[in-house]
This record gives sequence, structure tokens and C-alpha cells, in this order.
Amino acid sequence: MYDEEQQSGAPELGPLAGFTVGVTAARRADELGALLQRRGAAILHAPALRIVPLADDGELLAATKEIIDQVPDVVVATTAIGFRGWVEAADGWGLGEQLLGRLRGAELLARGPKVKGAIRAVGLTEEWSPSSESLAEVLDRLLAEGVDGRRIAVQLHGEPLPGFVESLRAGGAEVVPVPVYRWMPPEDIAPLDRLLDAAVSRSLDALTFTSAPAAASLLERAEARGLLPDLLSALVHDVLPACVGPVTAVPLQAHGVDTVQPERFRLGPLVQVLCQELPARARALPVAGHRVEIRGHAVLVDGALKPVPPAGMSLLRALSRRPGWVVPRADLLRALPGAGRDEHAVETAMARLRTALGAPKLIQTVVKRGYRLALDPATDAKYADA
Repeated sequence: MYDEEQQSGAPELGPLAGFTVGVTAARRADELGALLQRRGAAILHAPALRIVPLADDGELLAATKEIIDQVPDVVVATTAIGFRGWVEAADGWGLGEQLLGRLRGAELLARGPKVKGAIRAVGLTEEWSPSSESLAEVLDRLLAEGVDGRRIAVQLHGEPLPGFVESLRAGGAEVVPVPVYRWMPPEDIAPLDRLLDAAVSRSLDALTFTSAPAAASLLERAEARGLLPDLLSALVHDVLPACVGPVTAVPLQAHGVDTVQPERFRLGPLVQVLCQELPARARALPVAGHRVEIRGHAVLVDGALKPVPPAGMSLLRALSRRPGWVVPRADLLRALPGAGRDEHAVETAMARLRTALGAPKLIQTVVKRGYRLALDPATDAKYADA
């Protein structure tokens, strides 16, 4: 039987070894990818969006001039990178000092500590910041103070924030949106299509989202290609959707997709959630005296990572759905992607699978019937009684 001590000589693997994670981020994608890879994951990256360069953004220039011409009563800063980018863009247009002068004359609200740091770095001081880092709390404060007749500038962060802006307008405020960075579809759509195909084909184990516009963009692209039902089915049943926070999850939840999220809305905690969730979803079985754990694109055999070709993984999953039971060749053929009608394809893929696993006795050939996972006797009896 399998002994835990067999693992002692094996190299330590990251918790995400053997899993493939899709990354939709445009901004900070390298940072997220590095965090995932350090924990063993394979990465498939395709930005779902691109960010319009601030210096080229006519809408931001127009909003900046409007604020300089008429000082708002309140300015709401929502993101540190957005606030810094706004001031830097204004400097590039020769309007930096004028903008800072106008902001000094307004009530400046910061959504969280990072934004506070960005505000103070340019010599300004925020009037107030919520401990929750929540725009909802900012909105509650403004509405409690009364916004009727007040002019409020809101630094947007890649999406219109309709609930926030509409609530202020309903309260009688004049709202000046400041589109600090805007999202647009990627110039090259091919990588996004490859990521979408990988999700639909279940070649991904998880798909990460760090902004609501990225989630919305992927859903829109899936709909344009006629793949939205397939994508939603994959995200509900097989591919784990992981969002950095509840705002990011809204477009997915609107389509009935539940997501996992960290308690702290940061990239590190997002990766930690995946480190907990994905290994917990992997199938582990005692087979022929070994511990076999089936992951996304690889198998752990006694703690050693064994990369397996896609066809082999398809066969192994088909066998593991009824562990210990004989699975006919015809059923295994149907499990092979694009295998056609030749059962010889099963034999070829099975030979490669056994070689990849490095332990041929894990899978038994049952003459004239098919193949079975050689479950250890006690476990075999348990599954037979189920």
C-alpha cells in the first residue's frame, strides 16, 4: 500500500503544480502571472482589454480643462494608479500646476489607503477616506451630507460606475466624470480567442479576473462567437472563476456564475484562494500501491509531478469517473477529442499515458473488454459497494 513516507525524497512542488490558470488582466498581468508560476501553475495569458494611453485621451483632457475652468465642490479619487496617471497626463499637457491648484480648493475624498498615498505624494491632503475601501461608503457619506446643487468630480477607473454616478445625480448633484483610463477591446483579438477556446474545451482549471470590464469583455467576445452558453457551462461546472473582489464579479454573477474571491481585494490573496481551491478539487485515489492525484494537465504519482498529454488526461478522467470498474474501449474512444471511430487510437493514447505516468500497473488491461484503474483492494471494495 501507499506510504506517506514515499514522498520524503520527492522535490517539493508548488500547490498549483499541474494546473493551468487563465489570466485576463491587461494591467499588472506580469505580476499576477509571476505569483501563479512561483506556486507551480502553468499560465495562459490573454488581455481581455487594452488601456487607452492617457496622453492620447481627448476625453480626459476635456474633463481636466472643465475642472480647471470651474472648480468642483468635491473630488472623489477612486484608484491610486488612476489619480497618479491623471496628474502626470496633466503635467504633459502643461496643466499640472493648474489642476493641483483647483484640487486644493475642493473637498478631496479618497476611496482607500493607496489612493491616499497617491494624493499625498503630489502635495495634497484628502478630506476623508473610508476604512472599508468601499465606494458605497463614500456614496453614503456624500448623500448624508447632501449633494443637491453641489458639483462633484468622480475619477473613474475603467468603467462608468453607473450606480454611484446615478445616485449622486438623483440626489441633485452635477457630476463631472473624469475618465482617467478607459478600456477598449484588445487590438489583437487572437490571444483572447485562444483563451476563450481553452476555457470552453476545459483546458483551463481556473480563469482569473482583476476588473469587471475584463469579465464583461470576455463574455461579450464569447457571445459574438456564439460560445456564450458553452463558456457559462464551463465556468459553472469545470473551470473555476476567480475574481479579485465583488465588483469584478458582477458581470459573471449577472449570468448566474458564482465566483471565488479573497477577503482582501489584492493579487496575493487572489492567488492564495486558488492555492486552496484547486488542489481541493483534484481527484486523489490509491491505485496499485501508489497515491494518484489527477490535476489539470498533469498527475501526481506519490507526490512526483507527471505531465500527461491531453489525450492521456481525457482517458484518465474517463477511468477515474468509475474507479476500479472496467471502461470499454468504445467509451474511452468517445472521451478522446477528435479520435474518430478507430479504437486503435485508444491503444496508442493509453500506451503514451502509461509511459507518462511511469507506473504501467496503475492501469490494467481487461482483455476484450477495456481498461480499469487498479484500485487498492480496500478502496476497490468501497467503490464497488457504492
